Amino acid sequence: MKMPLLFLGHGSPMNAIEDNAWSRAWRALGQRLPHPQAILCVSAHWETPGAWLTGSAAPDTLHDFYGFPQALFDVRYPAPGAPTLAERIVALLGAEADARIDPRRGLDHGAWAVLRPMYPQADVPIVQLGLDTRRPGEWHVRIARGLAPLREEGVLIVGSGDIVHNLRLYDFRDPRPAPWALRFRDRTNALIRKRDLAALADWRALGPDAALSIPTPEHYLPLLYPLALAADDEHIEFFNDEVHGSLSMTSLLIGAP
Repeated sequence: MKMPLLFLGHGSPMNAIEDNAWSRAWRALGQRLPHPQAILCVSAHWETPGAWLTGSAAPDTLHDFYGFPQALFDVRYPAPGAPTLAERIVALLGAEADARIDPRRGLDHGAWAVLRPMYPQADVPIVQLGLDTRRPGEWHVRIARGLAPLREEGVLIVGSGDIVHNLRLYDFRDPRPAPWALRFRDRTNALIRKRDLAALADWRALGPDAALSIPTPEHYLPLLYPLALAADDEHIEFFNDEVHGSLSMTSLLIGAP
């Protein structure tokens, strides 16, 4: 079976332990989708010089944030790693990706905060792929396409980030959507529906709303990976399609059976 593809707008790490509409949607995904043999997660929270991969057989749960309640720091997500899968991905990506394996890197909250609601038993092996944010979008599209054989091998490929992510402009007292964030959400959704991957990969050319929505690229780039792997005839389903202040939770399910 060809596995579907996911992009998950992950928002606050508190979504990992809170019962809200977003975490309930993630739980429903875990029940709806074919059970994967393994997961490859492209998270906004691991920036690397090239396409690095986690290689630990038992990756730690990284609490790469501050200022949250102790209950969040107490979370452990003991999913196994998949060193053999990491080696296969290195071979698939080739020299252009400068792919290598970090045997000590754990799972950051971009991965475990969304996968914990989906797979609460922590029984699916996980590999993370690092993001080289120095590279242009079209490089990430090329790298992503090298991962295509994994879909036929039971690997669920998940991008985890936020299409709109500007914490500098986030007002914790007023979660109403910023007008520019809504405009950019609507524009990117339209480009996704048109399957205009070239325009999405060249986000800096999308104008001032893009500059406000993507002040740094790490939360946006994970979107390009599932889109690059989507076939033209695969349905794209939007969910959690909300803007919360200056963050978007927009998420995509591609190629669901």
